[in-house]
Amino acid sequence: MLMSQKNKITIGFLIFPGFPMACLTSMIEPLRAANEIAEVDAFDWVILSEDGNTVTSSAQVVFQADAGLHDVHDIDQLYLMAAPASSFADPSRSDAQLRKLERHGVTLGAVSGGVFPLARAGLLQGFRTSVHWCYAAAFAQEFPRISATNEVISIDRRRITVSGAAAGFDLALHLVAEQLGQGVSTEVACWFQHALVRGQGVDQRVPTVRAESTDDMLPTVVRESIELFSSHIEDPVKVADVADIVGVSARQLERMFRKATGHSPLQYYRMMRMNAARQLVRYSNDNMTAIALAVGYASATPMIQNYKEVFGLHPAEDREKVNLFRVRKNLAVPVVS
Repeated sequence: MLMSQKNKITIGFLIFPGFPMACLTSMIEPLRAANEIAEVDAFDWVILSEDGNTVTSSAQVVFQADAGLHDVHDIDQLYLMAAPASSFADPSRSDAQLRKLERHGVTLGAVSGGVFPLARAGLLQGFRTSVHWCYAAAFAQEFPRISATNEVISIDRRRITVSGAAAGFDLALHLVAEQLGQGVSTEVACWFQHALVRGQGVDQRVPTVRAESTDDMLPTVVRESIELFSSHIEDPVKVADVADIVGVSARQLERMFRKATGHSPLQYYRMMRMNAARQLVRYSNDNMTAIALAVGYASATPMIQNYKEVFGLHPAEDREKVNLFRVRKNLAVPVVS
């Protein structure tokens, strides 16, 4: 049995086949550096897999687990790292082990796609959860009752979720500051040339559709329009109504959108809906009719046609291609960190 020592925080990293290894290294390296800088063993960590065997990451790098999930009891925090489609080989037993750890005071968390298996275990109900923007539609579809946030880090009582690898680094710095002080945390950030440390309340920077900018770099009117589009994926809103809400004419909105993104508002909106559809194709088992309804189409036929125009293949082909990787290589693609 792996034990944590007094005055030391022991963190477990539970990795699933196909997990983005950047999520793991982005948390371990700052903790390792903090121990060296402070010259104390303030942090310890163990790499866990469900059965204690090796795990292959999305980059095909093999990691040897220190122990199995069922062999660990006295850790302080546990973070799941996975692809969205990841699941336990023995869900009943492993979900029960997570619940047992939680009852014994372990803080549970997840990085990037790790929120999916944690949510499937029923351990995110009632907790605010950070979800990577790339997975937001798929997560909302599978877990409509979980409060998802676009913030890079969400700390809600004994649940800590972060949107990706960079956010994992920020979280590690937060843990260092709490344990060893802001001075050590700042020095760790300097070691890694990590110039901007983000905390709670900071939203993810979401790339705009096929434009060299992020949502926080857009003109206010365009950004507000995109937020309205984003909140009306399932129940489409008219561009003219959006223009009215943000206080400009439809013609003005057209000009501003083209200048900022290279696309008309209608083209941009359709791309947002298609990206949401692609998440559901790749990360859910919903049929095409259900996916079409979820992204604002009355039937599957027009959704499929638009999907083919945007991505160059039928959604069923896209799903089959991803599933082939899962079966043959034991990983889910694509994954984000």
